[in-house]
Amino acid sequence: MSPVYDTLFRHALRRIPSETAHHLGAGVLRGLGAAPLAGPRLGAALGPSDPVLRVRTLGLEFAGPLGLAAGFDKEARGMTAAGRIGFGAVEIGTVTGQAQPGNPKPRLFRFPDDRALVNRMGFNNAGAPAVAARLEHWRADRPAGAPVLGVNIGKSKVVAADRAVDDYRTSARLLGPFADYMVVNVSSPNTPGLRDLQQADALEPLLVAVREELDNLPVGRRVPLLVKITVDLADDDVDAVADLAARLGLDGIVATNTTVSRDGLVTDAATVADAGAGGLSGRPLADRALAVLTRLRARLGAGPVLISVGGIEDAHEAYRRIRAGASLVQAYTAFVYGGLLWPSRLHRELAVLLRADGHRSVDDAVGTGI
Repeated sequence: MSPVYDTLFRHALRRIPSETAHHLGAGVLRGLGAAPLAGPRLGAALGPSDPVLRVRTLGLEFAGPLGLAAGFDKEARGMTAAGRIGFGAVEIGTVTGQAQPGNPKPRLFRFPDDRALVNRMGFNNAGAPAVAARLEHWRADRPAGAPVLGVNIGKSKVVAADRAVDDYRTSARLLGPFADYMVVNVSSPNTPGLRDLQQADALEPLLVAVREELDNLPVGRRVPLLVKITVDLADDDVDAVADLAARLGLDGIVATNTTVSRDGLVTDAATVADAGAGGLSGRPLADRALAVLTRLRARLGAGPVLISVGGIEDAHEAYRRIRAGASLVQAYTAFVYGGLLWPSRLHRELAVLLRADGHRSVDDAVGTGI
C-alpha cells in the first residue's frame, strides 16, 4: 500500500469534522479493497497469512484474531476491504430492525490526547431489510480470503421496551442467514433504555428468542450467538451475565462496549464538556475492559468464547487479552488513530510475540496468563 493513503487516513482526515472524516476514511478503505487489481494485491500483502495467527473457535476459522469492532461499518459496505488490510473478522452494525437516522449531529468527537473517541451516534443505519439485501449480494460473490462476518443487532429507537424481543427477532430472521456469527447488543449508552436489557431477567427472554430465530433459519448450519456487554457493568452484574450465558449455552460474550465515564482523561475539561453525552472508547477503557474479561473467564472457566474489545492499541495489549482468556480481540478507535496499515502491523507483531513464547497458534496462548 502506498504511504500516501495511510498518511491521508491518519493525519489529513483528522483536520475535518469527525463524522465527515469517518465517512471519507471508510470510502478510501472501500475503494482500496474493491479495486479489481489493487484489492487482491493488497490482501496478499497485508492480510493475515502467518499460520501462528490462525484461530479456530465458534466453529469457524479466523486467519487472525484481530477483528474490526461494530460501529465502523454500520452499512455492510466494507467487509472485503477490511479483510484485505489485515482484519481477520468484521463485525458490521449495529443494525436495527427499522432504518433510523440516529441522533442529531454533531455526534462523534475525538480526544487525541487520550487516543479516544466519544460517540452518541444512536444506531444510525439503513435497517435490517436493506442490510440483509446488501449481505445477500456480498455472500453471492464472497471473495476468497474474505474475513469472518459478524452481525451486530440492536433495538430500534422507536420500538418500546416491551416490544424489544420482537424487534430483535426481526433482525435475527433477516440477517442471520448471512452471518458467520451474530451479536446481540444491549450495551450502547445512546439508545434510551437499551442498557436496562443487560439485566439477567430482561436479557434471558431476549437471547432465547434470538436463538430460536437462528435455529429456525433454513441455512443448514448453526449460527453462533453472542451478547455484547458494557464496561460499566458492576461486578455482580458481570457475574450474572456470565451465569446466564452458561445456563443458556450461549456461544460467547463480547466484552466490552463503551463507557459513560469520563474519569482519568487528560483531555481538558472544557473539551470534554463540549463533547457532551455519549460512549467513550479507546485507550481509557483498557484497564477496566481487561478486568471484565478476567472476571468473565474466571467465572466461566473454559465455557463460552470471549471476545475482548476496548483499549486495544498494539500487539502487546492484544496478546495480554489473549493470555487473559480472550480467543479473539476487536478494535475500532485504535484503527481510526493508527491508520490503514495498523491491523496488518498488529498481526505481524503479535506473531512475533506468540512465537517468542513457543506457541504454535493463538489457540495455544488463550488463557495462559491466568
